[in-house]
Amino acid sequence: MLDVKNLMIFYENALAVNNLNLDVKKGEIVGVFGSNSAGKTTLMNTVAGLTLHMKFREHRKGGQRITIVGQQNFEGEDISNRSPNDRVKKGIVLCRERHPVFRDLSVEENLQLGGFLIKEQVKVQESIDLVYNIFPPLTKLKSRRAGLCSGGEQEMIAIGMALVARPKLLLLDEPLLGLSPVMQAIVVQALKDIRSLEVTVLLTEQYARPIMPHIDRGFIIENGTLIMSGTKEELMDNPEVMSAYFGM
Repeated sequence: MLDVKNLMIFYENALAVNNLNLDVKKGEIVGVFGSNSAGKTTLMNTVAGLTLHMKFREHRKGGQRITIVGQQNFEGEDISNRSPNDRVKKGIVLCRERHPVFRDLSVEENLQLGGFLIKEQVKVQESIDLVYNIFPPLTKLKSRRAGLCSGGEQEMIAIGMALVARPKLLLLDEPLLGLSPVMQAIVVQALKDIRSLEVTVLLTEQYARPIMPHIDRGFIIENGTLIMSGTKEELMDNPEVMSAYFGM
């Protein structure tokens, strides 16, 4: 479904992603693990088209020079020069880190905004109802302002907004960041439910313990460079991975 080939990202002369190759097959949950500043968010923003958008914006105002090298293919098509809007229409939807929501709008209004590209309101409402099934705690919060919700509740809203857009490939950038163990468990359970919807998932995390048992394959990157990849069994049997990402 997704095939990233020889991807390199430069911010001025700083190398953020270094000759990275990564693939995601339809129906998989694939994890990308790495420490802070490993290049995880840059990778996700690039697949979503945001790095390309930033490049054009910075060029117009004479700001930071951004260079993108390599190829990104989605369902057999080269999308390297496609805008974020085009990628969403093709089914690539990003849920960014630190659960960004529209704080002054209600939970229900946030979810409705997730379907802004869907013309049929009936389909939008069907997707919203599905989100409430996946995240039951949101059912009682429909009219609450999103800014008054907890961090875990806001993460559920953010993932819900992405799901309302009906993605083929859902990008989750550090969905567990800053969440309590209880909220982490809810999000991990949601991953299982999302898989049952035939949505393919590519996610990033720094700490692998809660996520690793639920992925199909994983990639480990450091300083923008791929250092290891394999199935979850192969990664979990590696003592270096267990030490660095499981605290064992």
